[in-house]
Amino acid sequence: MPDSRSRLRDSLVDLARHDEDVVGAALVGSAARGAEDEWSDIDLVLQLSPDADEPAVVDRFTQWIDAEEGTADTLDVMAGGVRYRVFLLRSSLQVDISFWPHDEFRATTSEGFQLIFGSANPPTRPAEPDLNRTIGMGWLYALHARSALARGNLWQAVTMVDDLRNQILALACARHGLNAWHGREIDRLPADELAAISRARPTEVTREAIAASLHISIELFLTELTRHDPSRAERLLEPLGSLHPNER
Repeated sequence: MPDSRSRLRDSLVDLARHDEDVVGAALVGSAARGAEDEWSDIDLVLQLSPDADEPAVVDRFTQWIDAEEGTADTLDVMAGGVRYRVFLLRSSLQVDISFWPHDEFRATTSEGFQLIFGSANPPTRPAEPDLNRTIGMGWLYALHARSALARGNLWQAVTMVDDLRNQILALACARHGLNAWHGREIDRLPADELAAISRARPTEVTREAIAASLHISIELFLTELTRHDPSRAERLLEPLGSLHPNER
């Protein structure tokens, strides 16, 4: 896999060099950070010429990859006016190619950025995590977990408890300066904190197991919130405390 991945990446770069609508290219992700392993995918960033027909460029690369490697499926993600086309090859290799408008081609500090050719614009810093939203979503998931459990909707309750746990992890990562996006650096949290959070996972889909997990999750959420915003944690203590299923 690593050898075939390198060959495909080199071929994609060569394809970009000879495409008149592509004027810059860079590697991002693990390859740019020097952290590739056998499970890494290909992350290629392309800078389009000012007058490029973006859909046509995307189609050319898509057709080439399918003809050369065989594509099982694709997914388009749009962010900040940039199209990220994610390819799942029949070999199970993931290939991410982003097609950047000419004036937006730049590095961000979170991804790593290794310029291959062209000229990049000045780098930008990624946006700070929105802790206000994370906290708000946390108590909202707790509320819906309690309601789902009371109605006997156990799988909905499990989903809400899982989402609450993700907000706890995001808050913990923010406190330690780690990137929680897609769980990228969650494994770098202190072992004792991860052990405590692991107790919040339901062991089975029963009312008792979910209720116990919700109880633990609420306590962990309030503890984490106290570290970020003590006054907000104090305001939420009474309403969240009333959600404990064992106290109903």
